[in-house]
Amino acid sequence: MSTANANPAAMPAPGGGGDGAGEGVLLESRPAPGVALLRLNRPAVLNALNLQLRRALADAFTRLDADDTVRAVILAGSERAFCAGADLREYVDATPTEIIGRDMDRLWGAVAGCRKPVVACVRGHALGGGCELAMHADLILAGESARFGQPEVLIGLMPGGGATQRLTRAVGKFRAMRLLMTGEPVDAREALQMGLVSEVYADARVEEAALQRAVQLAGLPALALRFIKEAVIESMNGTLEQGLQHERKSFQLLFATPDKAEGIRARLEKRAPRFEGAASG
Repeated sequence: MSTANANPAAMPAPGGGGDGAGEGVLLESRPAPGVALLRLNRPAVLNALNLQLRRALADAFTRLDADDTVRAVILAGSERAFCAGADLREYVDATPTEIIGRDMDRLWGAVAGCRKPVVACVRGHALGGGCELAMHADLILAGESARFGQPEVLIGLMPGGGATQRLTRAVGKFRAMRLLMTGEPVDAREALQMGLVSEVYADARVEEAALQRAVQLAGLPALALRFIKEAVIESMNGTLEQGLQHERKSFQLLFATPDKAEGIRARLEKRAPRFEGAASG
């Protein structure tokens, strides 16, 4: 699904921290009537989520949700990565107070609160916040190169964008615990078997398939789809908000730990981390 001939309405905000000069963090196009495509556009850092990109996503979803001409939304990345997670350069020296001040719950909430059907199109890495972002969609179509995982524990943290809640609801406790506690990723086929993704296609076909699915949804009764989405989410919401609040507070407190700083610095310096109290082999 090419956007070369589309009309990018987009957010030409310059990317920071490793992006090319003048490169946007989020591109928007309308590949078909009733369908909006949002594409993460920080290829130099595998579409890592910095605060600028998170805010652009929140603004875009809020606007598209209010646009009556939009009936379905596709969220895509690039060939190499849907999204490789948080931009660690914005985390390495962050304190709990600074993380709280970023209002991440509001930014995630704008994506989760979209009343239109959202189709995530995933190729390559969908790790950490990238996996969580995909799980905010209603359908996940994965290319065969897709890899899903929650590697936060490997840098002394835990998920902060909903994975302890959404992943557990999607795949069950014991499969979720394997991903959350080991940080090991799964490929597209295993993710399909687990129930984490809706469909798997060859990489060359997955964007076309996502567009076809979005066009199909755009042609169905909008109010019925909205009520279906609300009902399904409500079925999980009995304790979801409490769980998300608990996750968020725990995530924020981990920014006070030495292991957080060591884990991120080790990743940025491309060396093995030395965590406090970790068993040595």
